Amino acid sequence: MKKYNWCSFLLLLVLGGIIGGSVYSQIYNQWMISPPNYITLIFTVIALILGIVGFQDQSSWRAKVRSWFSMIFSSILIIVLTASLVFTALFSGSKELLKTVQSPDKKYTIHFYATDAGGMGSFGVLGELEGPLWFKKKVYIESKVNEVQTEWENAHTILINNHRLNLMDGESLIVK
Repeated sequence: MKKYNWCSFLLLLVLGGIIGGSVYSQIYNQWMISPPNYITLIFTVIALILGIVGFQDQSSWRAKVRSWFSMIFSSILIIVLTASLVFTALFSGSKELLKTVQSPDKKYTIHFYATDAGGMGSFGVLGELEGPLWFKKKVYIESKVNEVQTEWENAHTILINNHRLNLMDGESLIVK
């Protein structure tokens, strides 16, 4: 039972780091390296189950604290992640793929989406740079536009609706 207690505790520490990294990448528009929220929710439920099983370890006061921490922290994470998934499903608006473009050397792939927040906001175009696994980064956002025109100047510079974006710089382009 001791190993379940430790597994739950360590899994929750890792999940806390993943969620913290996800929040940081959203705020500062960095690479989104965390898995989707539903995957994180599944692992949080697993941590809760391991924490419940680990409650049988009463060998020391540290084991009891780990068990209580695992139970409380995983319950809070489950509530927050569920609320996040529900909020995103209800209020995120629509996101429809317009086009996918690749650089001439096939090193960069950008997916352009038409976004519409409905009554909660504006419409526009969003460009996400594809990375390995599920990693992605928002590199282009333009409001009040329905279509996107792209032309590659070279292997790392692209013209998007007459706005130049150099992907080697690692910067994003936000057009108001």
